[in-house]
Amino acid sequence: MIRAGIVGGTGYTGVELLRLLATHPAVELAVITSRGEKGVAVSELFPNLRGRVELAFVEPDDAVLKSCDVVFFATPNGTAMKSVPTLLEAGVKVIDLAADFRLRQATDWEQWYAMPHACPTLLEEAVYGLPEVNREAIRQARLVANPGCYPTAVQLGFLPLLAAGVVDPQSLIADAKSGVSGAGRKAAVGSLLCEAGDNFKAYNVPAHRHWPEIRQGLAAMTPDPVDLVFVPHLTPMIRGIHATLYARLTEPDIDLQALFEQRYAGEPFVDVLPPKSHPETRSVRGANLCRLAVHRPQNGKTVVVLSVIDNLVKGAAGQAVQNMNLMFGLPETAGLDQIALLP
Repeated sequence: MIRAGIVGGTGYTGVELLRLLATHPAVELAVITSRGEKGVAVSELFPNLRGRVELAFVEPDDAVLKSCDVVFFATPNGTAMKSVPTLLEAGVKVIDLAADFRLRQATDWEQWYAMPHACPTLLEEAVYGLPEVNREAIRQARLVANPGCYPTAVQLGFLPLLAAGVVDPQSLIADAKSGVSGAGRKAAVGSLLCEAGDNFKAYNVPAHRHWPEIRQGLAAMTPDPVDLVFVPHLTPMIRGIHATLYARLTEPDIDLQALFEQRYAGEPFVDVLPPKSHPETRSVRGANLCRLAVHRPQNGKTVVVLSVIDNLVKGAAGQAVQNMNLMFGLPETAGLDQIALLP
């Protein structure tokens, strides 16, 4: 059994990791940390885990975490990088669900996250954990940077187009909407029901922290320069991301449906829907799945891709478990066969 630890087990991604790992056939939950909830039983804070998780929260302690085979960091940005070198030296594999190791350049990290990087030498080693792109590298990795939720939905939508060279990479637009859980579990006025309910708004249009991560990933898919406009929106729902993606076609005769179906043939967690489909966020709620549909309105020069994920599963905890499976030589789908929740 793989002994797994979770640092930061009280946020939404932390409890989602607990939900998935509690029934994973090859995992033993060993350590769950939280400074604020030290000594509190996990099932007291999260009653859905009653009878499934018998642990209590403990303070983060590298000495305790060293007894694990893998440690997940479901912590605020800037936390994991302080402990990762010690854990790697002890032979522990690490999956960071925050942004500490997503950007390849320390200068980019400092620009977007306004703090120096604690271990910049590890940025080159860290593998970006998008399995549909970096599967073989993830298998060999000891440190995986789990992608952000918006970046997962956007990159999976643009990937077939950029890899095939059938769109202008300087024409990319990502118009994305997220449920409120994407803002985390912390108390904030903008996340209150009376503020977020019955409302719809864009935010961080001039500069969102996921923009450099998305652009970095897209740039790796094509030899040509990439220009991306990324506009995030907050929607009055708990879970889900819907990304509407636009690009200008350079190959007018391309069969877009066939292109997407061929690129994702055999991918266990990407579902290309039939022509003329419109994927819904509820169709992936609770599942580690990205559903895609590709359109060419009026048979014109613009391709439109619709991409939906659950931001807490394929956009966070589920993808982290998918990466763990690859790192330990397990079937990629182990512990991730949940069917989406309807209604």
